[in-house]
Amino acid sequence: MSSGSKWEKYLIENKLKINKADYPNGVPFKAYIILVNHWCHKVMLTIAQIAVIIMLCTVFMNVVLRFCFNSGIEWAEEVPRLLVVLFSFLACAIGVRDHMHISVTILYNRFKKDGKMRKFMDFLADFSTLICGIIIFYYGIMFIARLRPGFLPMTGWPTWIQYIPAPLGGFLMTFDSLLFLFRVLDPDDLLYSEKEIDYQELVKEQQAEIAAHGGNH
Repeated sequence: MSSGSKWEKYLIENKLKINKADYPNGVPFKAYIILVNHWCHKVMLTIAQIAVIIMLCTVFMNVVLRFCFNSGIEWAEEVPRLLVVLFSFLACAIGVRDHMHISVTILYNRFKKDGKMRKFMDFLADFSTLICGIIIFYYGIMFIARLRPGFLPMTGWPTWIQYIPAPLGGFLMTFDSLLFLFRVLDPDDLLYSEKEIDYQELVKEQQAEIAAHGGNH
């Protein structure tokens, strides 16, 4: 297998390229929007992973220098703090894609699966996330514009650089929420996780099977 075909296989398996064989009648516009969404998440995830690696390496080096050589890195506290903020905002935004954030489903599970109330509550959750994403994106831009003249004390970097994660995370949250609200994305189209098991539905199915077998006997 050539390197080109391996790369193409990698892209298709990771949902970063449209497999035209799945669309014999032509690729719909919806598929291109989903492709852009997948690429946005791939870029954000890569940035978050690099941030974590740099943060861990910096902290480790600083600890070694302090305890073994009685010295340290001047910017070793400022840079990891910036990277933690970056990772936190991106991780928060990435969690929206697969609905991985903590949720209380006591009331939600009382309603019928695929019923109107569940659909309404799904809409309400996506709409609330959209509002949060817009707020984070807007005020992130505002803070960047307001703090442009300043500089950070240790690295000398522009002050506004610490607020870049906010619009990045806000944009991704807004993008995902809009796609869910307009039914471009299916909730079962997962990028980072597997579909959760609805144990209540599983119990109901098992009880129905037991009742059916009992009725047959």
